[in-house]
Amino acid sequence: MNPVELIRKKRDGGELADDEIRFFFSSCQAGKIPDYQVAAMLMAIFFRSLTRREMNALCQTMIESGKTANLSAIRAPKVDKHSTGGVGDKTSLILAPIVASLGVAVPMISGRALGHTGGTLDKLESIPNFNVNLSEKRFLKVLQTHRCALIGQTAELAPLDKLLYALRDVTATVESIPLIAASIMSKKIASGLDALVLDVKTGVGAFIPERERSRELAKTLAQIGERYGKRVKAFITAMDEPLGYAVGNWLEVKEAMECLQGRNDALVADTLEVSLALSGAMLLLAKKVKTLQDGVALSKRQIENGQAFQKFLDVAKAQGANIEPLKNFSKYPKSKFSEPIVARSDGYIAEINALEIGLAAISLGAGRMKKEDRIEPKAGITFRKKTGDKVKRGDIVAEIFTDDSSSIDVVKARIEAAIRLSRRKAEKKSKILEEL
Repeated sequence: MNPVELIRKKRDGGELADDEIRFFFSSCQAGKIPDYQVAAMLMAIFFRSLTRREMNALCQTMIESGKTANLSAIRAPKVDKHSTGGVGDKTSLILAPIVASLGVAVPMISGRALGHTGGTLDKLESIPNFNVNLSEKRFLKVLQTHRCALIGQTAELAPLDKLLYALRDVTATVESIPLIAASIMSKKIASGLDALVLDVKTGVGAFIPERERSRELAKTLAQIGERYGKRVKAFITAMDEPLGYAVGNWLEVKEAMECLQGRNDALVADTLEVSLALSGAMLLLAKKVKTLQDGVALSKRQIENGQAFQKFLDVAKAQGANIEPLKNFSKYPKSKFSEPIVARSDGYIAEINALEIGLAAISLGAGRMKKEDRIEPKAGITFRKKTGDKVKRGDIVAEIFTDDSSSIDVVKARIEAAIRLSRRKAEKKSKILEEL
């Protein structure tokens, strides 16, 4: 087969046969098709989409590109969670230890920053010496011992997806429902799960901003999971403003640890709301509770009794981390530069544009513009006010942190433009928009 002909066929709206999809993407994995042709195919898919049959064929090709994890030695129910990506979304760091502390196995295989959104692996690697690249043997041992392991894709697990993931990030082809669905579900199915909870983001800071398309993505993900015999539950959650008060890798870890240690104020209320709903759903799919409400209540108890935080420390230590900064934040290095963002008038916070904040965080060093870029773990933004809060002129609304002073002025202007004030108080709404 000729890769150029296949690119042209998809570009012109044709439907690729299963063997054409298998040939093209297997050849990509084998290094027989250069990045620029793969990028062209991704762009053609972005504009022309994939039929359900094509998407299933791509997902299966991704699964077959590597091994499928054998978790049969883990007797506990195996449940994971996946978010489609947001700004300030640190829920994995909270819900994984909650659920694992109750005897459910959480083999969490996460990704890196994609586009303007943060990545769980980058957050974990901001913790000194945290190893997300465990061997299969070590991964299974940590999971067996602690009921939780937090890793990235292994070389054996859906390696084709890893190649495409990096290219999508830097070719503006992230926001494609079939590409998102095939990417997510190939990893999850290959990882040997029994069940999966999905957090599908919608709003300006999500890859799929439109509510109806977010619902379509949630249903598509669930259909793929059910096709492979997995129990799936999906939520659609709001991503118009950043989740919680922190955006940036170590800053988000710090917020997550505060939540696990019992912090429960207005700045972390939405982080906890989403985290507890997702952990409650994981417990429901694991048959540890009979209702979602029971799962949420049980999750809260695990925070209150300290077991969830201790579980995170145990898992982090088992994966090589220095856990002292998780217990005492002053032991973590500080950014060289910080700059406050102040309110220019009295009023109420009407909007904090999540997309603009995510892009600003990248400029500070918290994300990647090119796939080979190095992330600065300390860089990011913290908020002292959220949507609906009252401010007076001169109040500090947010603060930026970076080791690169050259980015400060541009980022400051971008954040100021992303924060809109109003004379009228905006209503604080639930981040949980739908439960599917």
